[in-house]
Amino acid sequence: MTATTRRAATAPGGPEPTTGRRGERSLRSGFGLLGPRHGRHSVTVEQLASLALPIGDDGVVIGVDAENRPAVLGLNRPTPYDVVLIGGLWTAQVLALRAAATGARVAVETGRPQAWVQMVHAMGGGQNGLAVYEVGRVPPQGASAGTPVLVVRDCGMRPPRGRVASGPWQAVLTLLPYLSPVAPRLLRQARLVGVQRISPDEATELGRALTLPAADVTALPTLADGLTLWCADRDRQYVMTQPTDAEIGLLGTPRRMD
Repeated sequence: MTATTRRAATAPGGPEPTTGRRGERSLRSGFGLLGPRHGRHSVTVEQLASLALPIGDDGVVIGVDAENRPAVLGLNRPTPYDVVLIGGLWTAQVLALRAAATGARVAVETGRPQAWVQMVHAMGGGQNGLAVYEVGRVPPQGASAGTPVLVVRDCGMRPPRGRVASGPWQAVLTLLPYLSPVAPRLLRQARLVGVQRISPDEATELGRALTLPAADVTALPTLADGLTLWCADRDRQYVMTQPTDAEIGLLGTPRRMD
């Protein structure tokens, strides 16, 4: 600001502003004291990379990849998100537990509520983020950015069309123990597909549906318990889900068969 500008801003009939450091202080007195003056910090372009922070994507840690780095699944989204998991109940329950731990409410639609009752009791009888419903009885969840929802559909080989569909801040995870006649429809609408150990015939059929390389088709029948091939568009990643001690105590060790 120039002296001319300061003079123009002075009220009519008021004293002329002074110059110099004391005058500068008086002009700034309404804005607090001047702080100490230090030299500015600067880095070269080559040094910028050293300032990078090791922060991954926001979401649920579903395991580690082939390089032992955390693999994160972003379930809480402002757009509809459908996930199909062709695998075991154990993996679906771990995902539900971890989604609830991130603050999401989990609604389980299942024809085998006894398989989920232990989780419900462990989480406070359904009062702390996880509730179980009969097939076709899931009420509207009222998902929002502040209260995202994950609906887990554990409805067997032929799950009926869901009463509650995916939507903003509400993801739907459909568990299929194996491929079934309804699998092609579910795969077409899914944004993400997880595949655990399946038979060679199923691997061949799934390879055609997902356009998998021959190496993945060959590997699917040999996958270890807890290992999942996640496929999204043209991206594929093998992820090993490693349970915590608390998860082992509640759900046991990883297993493909229930």
